Amino acid sequence: MDLELSGKRALITGASRGIGRAVARRMAAEGCNLVLVARDETLLSSLKAEISDQTPEIKVEWIGMDMRVPGACSLLADKAGSIDILVNNAGDVPTGTLLEIDEKRWRQAWDLKIFACINLCREVYRAMKEGGQGVIINIAGTAGERPRSANIAISSGNAALIGFSRGLGRDSVFDGIRVVAVNPGATQTDRQLERLKQRALLEFGDQERWRECIKHYPFGRMGEPGEIADVVTFLASPRASYVSGTSVTVDAGGAAE
Repeated sequence: MDLELSGKRALITGASRGIGRAVARRMAAEGCNLVLVARDETLLSSLKAEISDQTPEIKVEWIGMDMRVPGACSLLADKAGSIDILVNNAGDVPTGTLLEIDEKRWRQAWDLKIFACINLCREVYRAMKEGGQGVIINIAGTAGERPRSANIAISSGNAALIGFSRGLGRDSVFDGIRVVAVNPGATQTDRQLERLKQRALLEFGDQERWRECIKHYPFGRMGEPGEIADVVTFLASPRASYVSGTSVTVDAGGAAE
């Protein structure tokens, strides 16, 4: 299927690893020119080299930036210029209970996952509205649908992003803009793998036994970043032109705990 994305310009945050990196690869394969954003400039540079090698016709730019810094999102929007697609994927929210995550760590996490997303949406939305078109995809997560006290900062943050995306996307269509949240389930990223290894170490005394922690997951495994990226890329495309103001869950049925 031709997703009709050739020549579109996409800004992807949190692009250096995991889902963001996979989204960049998929969108490049569909013909999108890219602006990649993350804090790790080395990983961004390597991703640009990889994409340029595989799809030399694609223009790839990268911007090393900590989006938590005041004014960073405004600066980023100025540097990125005109874009057709925004994928907000940046985030580093800790697991833990209310008593385990202090205010400083909680605020630091939400400054990136929540407020940077909102601030960048505001800047990009303004430009998209002037052009009368655009797509915004916010990566939230299934913890926002099934909150747990053991992941309280993640659960409440994802719930906020889901609500933000649904509310914004309900009326954004009148400006020619679609807004959608994507909720991945457990996905095999470096961060998730490290958490599983720590769990295996606590439960079995051996971090290499982490696969035993996911035997009850759908299909007996976690999702792959590429599987999430496929859904994001489709939703960002004109093929999903009537999808806005909703969230799309990608978790193979919701059985993972």
